[in-house]
Amino acid sequence: MSGLLALLDDVAAIAKIAAASADDVIGQAAKAGAKAAGAVIDDAAVTPKYVAGFSPAREIPIVWRIAKGSIKNKLLFLLPAGLALNEFLPGAITPLLMLGGAYLCFEGAEKIYHLFKPHHHDADQPEDFVADPLHLEEQRVSGAIKTDFILSAEIMTIALSEIPESTLWLEAAALAIVAIGITAVVYGSVALLVKADDFGLMLTRYGRLSVTRAIGHGIVKAMPGFMKLLMIVGTAAMLWVGGSIVLHGTEVLGFGLIYDTIHDIAHNVAHAVHVAQGFVTWAVTATLDGIFGLAFGMVLIPITTKVIVPLWRLVRGKSATKSH
Repeated sequence: MSGLLALLDDVAAIAKIAAASADDVIGQAAKAGAKAAGAVIDDAAVTPKYVAGFSPAREIPIVWRIAKGSIKNKLLFLLPAGLALNEFLPGAITPLLMLGGAYLCFEGAEKIYHLFKPHHHDADQPEDFVADPLHLEEQRVSGAIKTDFILSAEIMTIALSEIPESTLWLEAAALAIVAIGITAVVYGSVALLVKADDFGLMLTRYGRLSVTRAIGHGIVKAMPGFMKLLMIVGTAAMLWVGGSIVLHGTEVLGFGLIYDTIHDIAHNVAHAVHVAQGFVTWAVTATLDGIFGLAFGMVLIPITTKVIVPLWRLVRGKSATKSH
């Protein structure tokens, strides 16, 4: 009997450790996922464009295909790569974070740049769509998954940097929760966004009550403005998070002049207002990080378009020629 009681005590102790570990994993995952907010919002803002022009019946299947590609990106490729880097090359995490932050700055700045200098591309896309919608769907899904890979790499790198050093399996579990949770939130939100118009139209046409029809009409009318607002929020979040990551990386690498100056300004402003000092510090820091992100992104636009992209095309062209 005493042996059975001792065994039960051991089982209870193991259960407590497991529960505490689960709490740690969930807490770490929540903190890490929150830090990746800028890339997450951008992911949600970018994805709906990939279903534009398709019949309503194909919208959800396309979103589902992209979501499956996204979870594959995160769990099969990025999670093992992130853990291996963290284990064997931890010094590479900061430069990789800065590279991802630079990408966010570039993307955000490019969106603002094209507001003033619109560019037109995919001019013959409607013809492709009419001629071969299946081929266009494959192109769109493939392009979306490639874009998701870049954003997911940034999300997973940010998440990994925010997880406290612990056992390998705890880090892996926390990253897996971040990957699954963020994918569900992003693509669940995208599915709701792309079907919101249809839902509003359904309420407008088939609603029995005038209030129901009015709600449906309001949804249809509000969606274009909401999508624009989402793009604005996503762009601002990209510039803020991207600028913050780059600045923090420079500080870690020993070049913290701009980083320290921004934090000094934020604390001085917070002390001057004497109200909600924590929020004011965060707001000023985020604003200045975003301004830095915009300036840095604008510098990256000519470098990327005039140097990096032509070089990349040249390399791809040579490799394609060799393969033939």
